[in-house]
Amino acid sequence: MGPGRDSALWDGRPAPEPRRSFGFVADFPPFTLAVVGAGPRGVGVLERLGANAAELLGGRRLEVHLIDPFPPGPGRVWRYDQSPLLRMNSMPEDVTMFTDESVKMAGPVRPGPSLLEWARKVRDGGLDADVPPDVVAELTALDPFHFPTRRLQSAYLTWVYRKVVEDLPEDVDVLEHAARATGVDGRTVTLSDGSAIVADAVVFTVGHLDAEPDERERELVAFAARHGLSYYPAGYTADVDYAGVEPGETVLVRGFGLAFVDLMLLLTEGRGGRFEDLPCGGLRYDPSGAEPVLHVGSRRGVPYHAKIGYRLRGKPLRLPRFFDAYAMDGLAGAALDFRADVWPLIAKELAWGYYSELFTGHPGRVRMDFAVFADAFADLAWDSPAMRELIGRAVPADADRLDLDRLDRPMADRTFGTAEEFGKELRKYVEADLARRADQEFSADLGAFMALLSVYGQLPALVQKGRLGAASQVSDMDGWFHGFFSYYASGPPPRRLEELLALHEAGVVSFAGAEMRVTAERGVFVASSASHPETVEARTLIEARLPGPSVTRAADGLLRQLRDAGELAEETVADPVTGTSLPSGRIHTRVSDSRLLDGTGRPHPHRFAVGPHTSARSAAAFTRPRTNALSFRQNDAVAREILALVSGNAG
Repeated sequence: MGPGRDSALWDGRPAPEPRRSFGFVADFPPFTLAVVGAGPRGVGVLERLGANAAELLGGRRLEVHLIDPFPPGPGRVWRYDQSPLLRMNSMPEDVTMFTDESVKMAGPVRPGPSLLEWARKVRDGGLDADVPPDVVAELTALDPFHFPTRRLQSAYLTWVYRKVVEDLPEDVDVLEHAARATGVDGRTVTLSDGSAIVADAVVFTVGHLDAEPDERERELVAFAARHGLSYYPAGYTADVDYAGVEPGETVLVRGFGLAFVDLMLLLTEGRGGRFEDLPCGGLRYDPSGAEPVLHVGSRRGVPYHAKIGYRLRGKPLRLPRFFDAYAMDGLAGAALDFRADVWPLIAKELAWGYYSELFTGHPGRVRMDFAVFADAFADLAWDSPAMRELIGRAVPADADRLDLDRLDRPMADRTFGTAEEFGKELRKYVEADLARRADQEFSADLGAFMALLSVYGQLPALVQKGRLGAASQVSDMDGWFHGFFSYYASGPPPRRLEELLALHEAGVVSFAGAEMRVTAERGVFVASSASHPETVEARTLIEARLPGPSVTRAADGLLRQLRDAGELAEETVADPVTGTSLPSGRIHTRVSDSRLLDGTGRPHPHRFAVGPHTSARSAAAFTRPRTNALSFRQNDAVAREILALVSGNAG
């Protein structure tokens, strides 16, 4: 890991000039593509352009302009320049930027290392990659069950980007622009540095959309301004300046997910506090005196589940089993209700993953042969009396049975006399979660986790069929189910919950309860909950969450310009029966090829958009290996559409 050709990235000198060449092939000038967003998704599209070029480029030169004020590869979210305290919530063996044989796409597979494999090869001298000095020790010690810092992930993504550029064919050139795209007028893309690019095609590789405050948030902003309070609307935690949060002050925090975890670290250890490992296990927090007191709550009133720290021990899972294209086609009705029609199939899929692992990994805890159970299970509707009777006979211990309702709302209908009593109960809940997620005896939970990942990859097909009722799609699928997925499958590393307990013990964090409510009254913010009768007043309120997708409230000037010109629209979900429509907040794209749709619903021939907040609803840009990742499939499809434009073979 000594000095190498890419060391300029880390020592402050200008990065090497990107490869560029110009010329004419068969009397045609180069085809110019502007990629707005050079983070992992933009790099993923670039990789697919290179992979498909031999088949589809047709001899014409392709000139790709990567436009992003942040470093190409990591982009904004994974840039190196952020707090070293912030970590991924994925283990390194579960992170890859490369396709594999599981990806069902038209283009060729171009395998490459996962984050863990990359770290091992760099450590062993098999790869030439420069790593910032402050993460060398982390890379050296990295093992499959670690949770890497975002800085180490930044180094991996930087290497991926440079590898992708190196592997491009000679007739594909890349030019980097460390600037924002501020406008698109016809073929001209204007940049914040005053330059402009005349582009034959544009692809917007958007991540989460920054949004202006919604109506309720605007009311709170105005209330705070009138009374000299501090209010922080939803935003990306690492980019929000919390310097105005005073030491020792009570702060209300609404949101108990990953954004809260980042906030918790930045306002405690990030202000000089220190966690100590105790000889008997657990942690102790030594405050610096600069911390506020965080009073946190949410609808569930509990933090996201810790990530699972073990592997399956049973037979390989057959996924998807009950929630696939065939099952979706078999759903009756013109306007499906997600909770009534779709969720039972999803729940059965989750139970299948759970019980498959329980039966084959822990046969001593069941009273039925798995083949017999599986045959009976397949024929029964989820949550029917017969299904409950089957599970009751086959699984004797109540603790071994999957209770999805209790899993979703563990504090529902539970009330306590005081906040202190609730806090004690929540500590028990978190301690039990940590123990369960570290003990392979509960590996059935991992079976449910894998089934949930499988379900998530199937949902875009349901959206594309247009059979969900509008309200159900926006509220139940995009809202409730996405929240459930994040809560169960996308939680923090276990140590973060250990730190939460230590901060609670030190009096730096207190727990508001479930169904947290915040009102603005008497010149302050007042928090209450359904878990206990006590209230807390504060002069600071923080929304610990990302803003929901909203083209209408887009903070980005480019999106606003295209929206106002009618060239980009917010997706509206039409009800297949009533014909009424509801806005989803997402950028409206044609799911089949990612083409941007204008205000009248017409696809633009030369503009595309991919990302989680488009109509396709894809997940993260990088993903677990061997999971047929939707984002990889979409990258391949849009790259092939673009290359068809380059060669003149577009349909």
